[in-house]
Amino acid sequence: MMIPTRNPRTGQIDGELRVWQAHEVRARALALRSAQAAWLAEGVDARCEVLTLWADALQAARSELIDVLLADTGRFHESVIEVDSSIGAIRRWCGQAPALLAKPEPRKAAIPFIAVQQQVQPYALVGIISPWNFPLLLSLIDATPALLAGCAVLIKPSEITSRFVAVVERTLQAVPALQGVLGLVAGPGSTGGAVVDAVDLLCFTGSVATGRKVGVQAAQNFIPAHLELGGKDAVLVFESANIPRAARAICWASMVNAGQSCMSLERCYVQADVFDAFCTALVEEVSALKFCHPDPQQGHIGPIISEAQAAVIQRHFDDAFAKGATALTGGKIQQLGGGLWCEPTVLVNATPDMQIVAEETFAPVLPLMRFSTEAEAIHLANDSKFGLSAAVFSSDEAQAHRVASQLQAGAISINDASLTALVHDGAKQSFKFSGLGGSRMGSA
Repeated sequence: MMIPTRNPRTGQIDGELRVWQAHEVRARALALRSAQAAWLAEGVDARCEVLTLWADALQAARSELIDVLLADTGRFHESVIEVDSSIGAIRRWCGQAPALLAKPEPRKAAIPFIAVQQQVQPYALVGIISPWNFPLLLSLIDATPALLAGCAVLIKPSEITSRFVAVVERTLQAVPALQGVLGLVAGPGSTGGAVVDAVDLLCFTGSVATGRKVGVQAAQNFIPAHLELGGKDAVLVFESANIPRAARAICWASMVNAGQSCMSLERCYVQADVFDAFCTALVEEVSALKFCHPDPQQGHIGPIISEAQAAVIQRHFDDAFAKGATALTGGKIQQLGGGLWCEPTVLVNATPDMQIVAEETFAPVLPLMRFSTEAEAIHLANDSKFGLSAAVFSSDEAQAHRVASQLQAGAISINDASLTALVHDGAKQSFKFSGLGGSRMGSA
């Protein structure tokens, strides 16, 4: 069975994807599982050597990977960063893994004549279901540490952005030792369901709606599920903030990858005394952004990757404007070259009852709202069913840390924004409907 693949720059169906059926997924999982014990027995140093060779193979295929990501996502600059970050993460984990996976020393128990020796046992087969906004990066961000820990891994990326699978499979041919314990399958939700049924632990990145289904299925199978889901990240700009710096950082963090990122800033609360000055500075930054059209290597804003997401964005716009919101810049979806492109947008007169304030828009759209006091700012930021990350801008360092400590979100950037997109050193948990399970970042 084949399903069509769409190019988001042209809107054209220009390829097709073979769908893995449930029995094929089960067979692939069985083969991976049978190879896992030998992979674990190799030891962490040997596994690091193998993954370093794979990083070299991915580096050799760098241009081809960028090309297929461009075909699936329509954006060039973010695809370059995605490929380079993925390769860099493999090398970073290889440098850290021997120390992280060292056998713990025995320790004395509470009863004096008894010693305790911990033993860490990897899950035999880890399943990964990844989304369409960063197809390669979010497939490998969990796969790499799992492989180094001695697990076998089965990856199912989004059917919207699976062209990279063929390239990755070719790189694995250059690393036979890895080929037996890392598998990729493609297809829609039914293929993902077959993956959940075939593995011992599941890592999922995607929407809340799909994450709920995955979590239920994993619970029924009695396996752990690590879910990183949607976000509606808030940023607070206090009157003491460096306004030009805040405007630049917030522009980047709300507009990068055309806002198609779970850590994208989607709500901005500004202290009343500096609201007008901040609006002026932010609109100046956002208005300077251009579409990456017709040349994908020029400009800043790529197309809407998923055609279905365009309908969500338009619904949010319609609701916001009907309820009184005003666009200081942007506010529309354009059709260029057959693709769908959302104008970089700054909104004012937004209210909490608007979908564009309450729901994940996943677009280069930022509503601005006023607050008066620190307590009000904290309340507004926390008044959301999401809690992925957030940001605080204040020249008063004590205030910034005090506010950050009260925000119900997994990672707080101070006087910068969306730092966990690039800095993975600290553990990051998800609050509320933004996720469930352990962190994919940090050494823990």
